[in-house]
Amino acid sequence: MLLEMTRLARSVVLSEGDRETLAMLRRAPSTAQGLALRAGIAIMAADGAGNRQIAGSLGCSLPTVVQWRGRCAERGITGLYDEAGRGRRPTYDQSVIDRIVATTMGPPPPGVTHWSSRAVAARVGVSQSTVCRVWRAHRLQPHRTRSFKFSDDPDLAEKVTDVIGLYLHPPERAVVLCADEKSQIQAIDRTQPMLPLRLGQVERRTHDYLRHGTTTLFAALDVGTGVVTGRCYPTHRHQEFLSFLRLINRAYPRRQVHLVVDNYTTHKHPAVKGWLAKHPRFHLHFTPTSASWMNQVETWFSILTRKAIRRGSFRSVAVLITAIERFIDHWNDHSQPFVWVKTPEEVLGKAIRKDNSGSLH
Repeated sequence: MLLEMTRLARSVVLSEGDRETLAMLRRAPSTAQGLALRAGIAIMAADGAGNRQIAGSLGCSLPTVVQWRGRCAERGITGLYDEAGRGRRPTYDQSVIDRIVATTMGPPPPGVTHWSSRAVAARVGVSQSTVCRVWRAHRLQPHRTRSFKFSDDPDLAEKVTDVIGLYLHPPERAVVLCADEKSQIQAIDRTQPMLPLRLGQVERRTHDYLRHGTTTLFAALDVGTGVVTGRCYPTHRHQEFLSFLRLINRAYPRRQVHLVVDNYTTHKHPAVKGWLAKHPRFHLHFTPTSASWMNQVETWFSILTRKAIRRGSFRSVAVLITAIERFIDHWNDHSQPFVWVKTPEEVLGKAIRKDNSGSLH
């Protein structure tokens, strides 16, 4: 029998396109193992290898090589795929799946805010695993939620165009800075020393902590270079903002400075306006109301929180400020600018929407 299998090797001819497709299937990590094996059989058969050589090289049985070599010789590479109808049949028909989806999309049981897989399973009369499979297939995630807010700024379009214009087409021989303050940064110390990362065990810390005060970080991100200018203050009044403006004035002398800020009242204080009037090379650009995410320094604040503050333990405000300054120094040593890719039209297309506050249920 084995001699007959070896002697009756079918001839396989592959076009360049088919060969590239099969090579891609073999390389792709998402390809099923069975399909990747069949692709290898077809490629080696097209190269003139014998059945026994293919079986030994790919680590499969000789009947497997004969079967898929013959399928490829008869039908081309389409013969390497499973035929329709193979595999396990669905346990439930479409009507049951529709009931699971409709139940999930409908009002939850009294007293709770959303459906659980067990609650849906009990209501429809199926298993929890069936509900989870249907949820995955329809990308339903009732356990998750995301927040959103639309800007009601009457000058929304004008401000979006202005700020994004600075990002995409900054003025020549000028510097564009995204400035803001991160207030109420807490100097938190754990009641017991943290236990470090070990093999097979994550870093551990106590759930209780001690507060040792707060600080406010004023920071300005250079859109062109990614360099951050920052300083910590005890509070975030207009006096501190003026002090920070003087710091920027010294850091960027003799250049036009365009500052992107949010609509916090400190940035519009009469004393601030008076200082700006005496320094005409400073130009303030305001993000739309409820759109502080357009200020790129907010992205940097998020990175600072994740990498230097959230998991830290600080015995005093001074220790916290030292950690922040150390992070800024390290950041500036390896700074790279963020890349803004959205045009004003793309942002406004999502920001301006019709009223959708009505319930869908």
